Amino acid sequence: MKKTAVVVFSGGQDSTICLIEALKQYEFIYCLTFYYGQRHKKEIDVARNLALQLGVQSHKFMDISVLYELSSSSLIINNLSDIEVRSHQDGSIPSTFVPGRNILFLTLASMYAYQLQSSVVIIGVCETDFSGYPDCRNAFILAMNRAISLGMHFDIVFKTPLMRLTKAEIWALADLLGVLYFVIHETITCYNGIKSYGCRECNACVLRNNGLKEYLNNKSSVRQSLHDKRN
Repeated sequence: MKKTAVVVFSGGQDSTICLIEALKQYEFIYCLTFYYGQRHKKEIDVARNLALQLGVQSHKFMDISVLYELSSSSLIINNLSDIEVRSHQDGSIPSTFVPGRNILFLTLASMYAYQLQSSVVIIGVCETDFSGYPDCRNAFILAMNRAISLGMHFDIVFKTPLMRLTKAEIWALADLLGVLYFVIHETITCYNGIKSYGCRECNACVLRNNGLKEYLNNKSSVRQSLHDKRN
């Protein structure tokens, strides 16, 4: 059997870097992109185009817009004033949090992996520079991994290559993979659906662009930090 992996892919900076690295590590990649009523629907088109450019062998799109019915998150309702620009270092939950989103993503990705008999699911969550989302933490991923493996009686491994990295180190990884400027210009992270540097105002843009600035201004030290964490 070929060495395979399912990659949860949004077309954003983090999932794109995970995908590019996975393409170097696995013989066959199955991309899985979700539509859940998100306000920045443009990410679906971006994800499709990126997968084509990167030569992904299989790319599945799944409509789970039921999340729109179950959440009041500002990420999936048409109210621009609800998008916040703050780091949430005080531990508060931002209005863009979609309760249960990653629970559903990982469950469906695992069901897909089971069907394919692929034991690896890759997701680009990160707890170091996370935006206050509790479902991006390592403790959550480990708990979900154990629960799903038990519930499906199938040994699935959730891989989170970016979990311990800062945004600056994630940019360093993109550079190490030779795709820094590709990721800068071709991905979409902005809550308002603008590619590349985005709107420069929403929290996603602030984290992304501050991390890029930190990396470009301190390449040697950030690369060393990345090396130490990855080894």
